[in-house]
Amino acid sequence: MYIIDEENKEYRFGDSGPKYLMKGPRMNFALVQFQANQDFKAHYHNIMEENFYIIEGEIDIIVDGKINHLTKGQFIHIEPGEIHYCVNNSNASVKMVSTLAPYQQLDKIEIEDYQY
Repeated sequence: MYIIDEENKEYRFGDSGPKYLMKGPRMNFALVQFQANQDFKAHYHNIMEENFYIIEGEIDIIVDGKINHLTKGQFIHIEPGEIHYCVNNSNASVKMVSTLAPYQQLDKIEIEDYQY
């Protein structure tokens, strides 16, 4: 058992991206934040499934070319192999929870020049 204080962790890109509260051994748990008009490169996972739960704001999460506009209180589940791309097309920040399981250290395959 352990306890993590969010304030002791940092977002990957300063004020945006994932902030991992736990990485492995069986799953990842992160808070993810994007400022207005920021995005996160399209990618997929071979083994891990990924979930997002929107805490505040709104975001477009494109899964295999389908635009899913999500708002506070909504949840999306993404299966292994599904290409997903997150973009905040709003004028405000978005904050969400992300989980990935089962944990794999190297399971993210980035997509160059993703078009949807």
